[in-house]
Amino acid sequence: MNGDLQSALRPAGREAGAVYDLLLAVTGLSAAIMLLVLILIAAAMWGPAAWRERLGREWLVYGGGIVLPIILLSGLLGYGLVVMEAGASRASRVEGPPIAIIGKRWWWKVDYTTPSGTHVASANELRLPVGRPVALQLTTDDVIHSFWAPKLAGKLDMIPGRTNTLTVEATEPGISRGQCAEYCGGAHALMSFFVVAMPAEEYDAWLRSEAEPAKSPSSATARRGETLFLENGCGGCHTVRGTEAAGTIGPDLTHVGGRHSLAAGTMANDAEAFARWIRENQHIKPDNLMPAYRNLEPDELAAIATYLEGLD
Repeated sequence: MNGDLQSALRPAGREAGAVYDLLLAVTGLSAAIMLLVLILIAAAMWGPAAWRERLGREWLVYGGGIVLPIILLSGLLGYGLVVMEAGASRASRVEGPPIAIIGKRWWWKVDYTTPSGTHVASANELRLPVGRPVALQLTTDDVIHSFWAPKLAGKLDMIPGRTNTLTVEATEPGISRGQCAEYCGGAHALMSFFVVAMPAEEYDAWLRSEAEPAKSPSSATARRGETLFLENGCGGCHTVRGTEAAGTIGPDLTHVGGRHSLAAGTMANDAEAFARWIRENQHIKPDNLMPAYRNLEPDELAAIATYLEGLD
């Protein structure tokens, strides 16, 4: 995996950029202080006697140990408050409806709201318009999780019974990766997601498309896959809008074929991965809440996988 996908040192969001600027300031100041201390140590050990005599006086202790830290730390605090816009309401810049993100074991439910007020459910992938501040409403319906997309913003915990709001603004188009940053149980390490930042016009068009029901299968194999999907009870846990599947336990699969990954960033998104996941999900992601469907024959698995891959 490309390391830049999840690097806080390659910010692609306004909030992450502010954190990066603060990091550079703190690192630069720390390096300067370290250099000064090394110079003073060298002077005290190998400098002329007059230098060593001056360095042994109390003024250096008071000045270097009390006055200088107060000045530097106060200045750094002020700079940090300015850079991080402390006291300003980031939410005041939000131009559209919020996006609700609910932490699950061990995946992410993402609920968009269209300008007309329609709720559109998705999972394990966050899409954002570039240059438009968006409020992320972070909740959880089980244990504590923590939302962290390093290239986008700092992390924020998701606490049962509370809604925390994180205002983010993507500054450039592209794909990055996020992760649950609070240990939440067995499959915590495999609870990731992708962030897709898109030009605002493309995002609006995508959201309109995402609000549509699932496409009807276009091939005989896919139609058989849809039938098998419903006959094997998959619709009891998953929703596919426009079909009888209306479950709410697992991720919404209406447009699952258009996402960048499966199983919360664990696998690639293609028919082969769908088939492997359906049959071997407990091996791929231990302790997840989906049973392994070992009763399905290879041709049945292939048909269901073809159907799901076509839901884009």
